[in-house]
Amino acid sequence: MSKATYPLKLPTSVKDAAARLAREDGVSLNQWIAAAVAEKVGAVETAASFLKARAGAATGAGLRSFLDRVPDVAPELGDEREP
Repeated sequence: MSKATYPLKLPTSVKDAAARLAREDGVSLNQWIAAAVAEKVGAVETAASFLKARAGAATGAGLRSFLDRVPDVAPELGDEREP
């Protein structure tokens, strides 16, 4: 597996928390951050894949057709759009 370096600047509070969690897991801060980034990449890619599959052949026209059926009524109290 090839590796690349990347200079990372973190807020002190985030770095301190990550270092504490790495110590608790018994790994280096570098290993912990690499695992955290890999986990996030996996989650984002999985979500994107799921949403793409879920959308299927949906189109904007289909959405417009759905929205056109929404009744034209004033929003309920508290749901108003701010100007």
